[in-house]
Amino acid sequence: MAYATVNPATGETVKEFPTATDQEIKDAVKRSGEAYKSWRNTPVSERAQLMHKMAELYRERKEELAKILTDEMGKPKAQAIGEVMIVAGIYDYYADNAEGFMEGRTLEPSTGGEARVVLDSTGSLLGIMPWNFPYYQVARFAAPNVMLGNTILLKHAGNVPQSAVVQEELFHEAGFPKDVYINIFASNDQIADIVIPDPAVQGVSLTGSERAGASVAATAGKNLKKVVLELGGSDPFIVLDDQNVERTVKNAVMGRMSNNGQACTNAKRFIVLEDAYESFVDKFAQAVQGIEPGDPSDDKTFLGPISTVGARDEIMEQVQDAIDKGASVLAGGKKIERDGAWMEATVLADVTPEMRAYAEEIFGPVAVVYKVKDADEAIELANSSPFGLGGSVFGADEAAALEIAKRVDSGMVFVNEVTGTAPDLPFGGVKRSGVGRELGPFGIEEFANKKLLHTPAKK
Repeated sequence: MAYATVNPATGETVKEFPTATDQEIKDAVKRSGEAYKSWRNTPVSERAQLMHKMAELYRERKEELAKILTDEMGKPKAQAIGEVMIVAGIYDYYADNAEGFMEGRTLEPSTGGEARVVLDSTGSLLGIMPWNFPYYQVARFAAPNVMLGNTILLKHAGNVPQSAVVQEELFHEAGFPKDVYINIFASNDQIADIVIPDPAVQGVSLTGSERAGASVAATAGKNLKKVVLELGGSDPFIVLDDQNVERTVKNAVMGRMSNNGQACTNAKRFIVLEDAYESFVDKFAQAVQGIEPGDPSDDKTFLGPISTVGARDEIMEQVQDAIDKGASVLAGGKKIERDGAWMEATVLADVTPEMRAYAEEIFGPVAVVYKVKDADEAIELANSSPFGLGGSVFGADEAAALEIAKRVDSGMVFVNEVTGTAPDLPFGGVKRSGVGRELGPFGIEEFANKKLLHTPAKK
């Protein structure tokens, strides 16, 4: 497996890193396991001080850290800075709240006595993280678990190695013991054959594709290891009326095109009731047509390049398949002929089940719009997807929109706003979007030993 920074805006290979040897991977796993023995006994208050220092470092170095994101995966500068600031908030959140979460809850046993369930650490954990939010995805996993007393082995995506390296450096600079967090440039075979089977590793968290999730889950299951999986999404964006169409369109553009359309929780299927369809779609297509992909290092750029040329080409194959089978192109639809991984922001209509765009996740700036007769049909279409990560419902009657949101089969549904994130809001999905939750109080529970402490009734 190659680890290399290839600037998606230019196609230039900037920096390459060697994959670790088998012995280096074995040594890293051993070091992580040894570090756990002492880290688990470090007072939570001391862990919190170091975690707050991490947050400070992210804020102090936001420009530098954001530039790495822009150079490696094409994230527009303003959005890259936004990611850095969200990450700082996650580290602060768990520094402030982990100790309270770990206290657990008191029970009233029917057999008498006193009982309490507390959260305890479990050991070394493996994180397998994607390229689209190189810092945020890591923080969701690492912050609660390091605060809990677990140690981390982190395998990042091959196209963001500098993002991977700098995060390990930040843990060291913040003052964490060296082996509490270890970056490993491992191959997929090394992960399957060396890391997951090792007794020191107690769990695996993966954010990525369905294929990767299924493979890792199978290996983890064979070795009796817990998994958390955050996989794909094909989030519905349901429009009930056009009474606030300008607001709805603004949210639709942001919800689909942010992060260059490369987020699991981007709105991807725009399901519009027929009475609102023409008004919404006309304005939405016009807005998307007006988006000019530009230099991601420019403060004013909203849409940059796709992460890699290969990823861009896969998206274009999905778009062309739909066009060839009768879909209408309302905006964009073409590859941009220049060095790097560029394409136009696109809106497709008249997409039918035999087209790839109907069931597959399109991981780029492509929106698919559907017309439905009523709310029941909107729900039926929304829930027909094999995914169930996020979703949005827009309507002038907020109470009615909320009732529709309750019927969407998804881990997260937002009313009159696009799917978002915050340190204290749980994140995760159902169906083929994965298992488990990150962030909020739930994020610290996934790899915790929910330990029962019981004392007998006093005589």
